[in-house]
Parts: sequence; structure tokens; C-alpha cells
Amino acid sequence: MTLRQQWGIVAGVVLLLAVALAAGVHFLGDELFPVSVGSSAPPIHATTLVGPKRMKTLADYKGKVVLLNVWATWCEPCRVEMPSIEKLHKEFGDRGLAVVAVSVDDPNSEARVLDYAKELGLTFEVLYDPEQITKTSYQITGFPETFVIGRDGTIRKKVIGAADWSSDANRSLMRELLGIPPEAPVTAARTDSVTGDRPDSLSLNAVRAQSAR
Repeated sequence: MTLRQQWGIVAGVVLLLAVALAAGVHFLGDELFPVSVGSSAPPIHATTLVGPKRMKTLADYKGKVVLLNVWATWCEPCRVEMPSIEKLHKEFGDRGLAVVAVSVDDPNSEARVLDYAKELGLTFEVLYDPEQITKTSYQITGFPETFVIGRDGTIRKKVIGAADWSSDANRSLMRELLGIPPEAPVTAARTDSVTGDRPDSLSLNAVRAQSAR
């Protein structure tokens, strides 16, 4: 076997391996590279619905903590959790949190999506992705599905299904990611007198009177 023939065989093997690898990535991409906590956030491609229409990507939110919510108007659990997302937005929206809700409704559903946002009084950013590019890149398996993305582009939390985003746990997570000091713990009212001001406290005189009986 000549040297040229040997190199030909090597090249053929390399080409075969490359084809097998490409096929594996194509068919097993979700299993090989799952979108999960700790992984880099995939790109999003969705258009604005208010003002001049333009495509937005994660680069538009550079330096912010992003709560990415993938939803649809026909999804009842999505409707359930939207008010809690709105509360979170009102508390942290001007402190570095960008709430980005990407609708994957069918093409030509812009009016329906806008009416939905108006009905629920949503003031955070609602984008539209009828081609469902975001659904594919984030390997969405159900609606709603939400990702919390840190300033460094790393996914810090992933939730499948409706959640209470205004809960103490989620508010604490946002404070941590935004670098906001924790809220001061609520302490019981201090009583400086022996008697005290609490309705369940007994006065010293009452105790003495009971003891004297």
C-alpha cells in the first residue's frame, strides 16, 4: 500500500467521523447539550410589538439580569403566573432586572398578544416569536417555561410550569443576582415596660392579684 493510499484511508475515516458527529449533534443535540442551570443562555430572536418593529436578542439586555418567560395566549398556566411576574418587574425593573416575555403564538397573532398584555395590565416587555426560534433554542418542552439569566449570561434558574415569581424565595434570588442587600428581618415590637403592650401579656399587678387569692 502506497503512502498516498494510506493518507486516503485516513482522510476517509476522518470524514466518516465528522459526518457521524454532525448527525449526532443534529439528532441528539438536546441530550448532548441540554439547556439547564449552569449552562450559557442560548440566543433569542423575537420582535417588538410596541413602537417600530425590530428584532431583539440577548445582547439588548447586556449587563442586566434577565427573566425570560416563554409563553402563549392560549396557555392557561401562563395567565395564572403573569401577575406575579408583573409584581417582580415593578419591584426590580428599575434596579437591573429585565423581564422579557416571548410569545410563541401563531403567525399574525400580534393583535391577540397585545390585547392579552393590555387585559392583564402587563408593563414589562412582551416580544413575539411566531417562528418559535426561542422555543427551539431553549428546548422548551411545555408552557410556560422560564429562565433566570445572570449578568454573565449563565442560566441561574429554570422553571417548567407556572410559578409564583413574587414569592420570598424568588425575590431573594433577584436580590442576590442584582447585588441588592437582603431585606432586614421583621422583628417583634419591643416592650420597655414590665407590663408590655401585647394583648396576650399579663400585667404585674394582675399576677400579684391572682397570687393573693
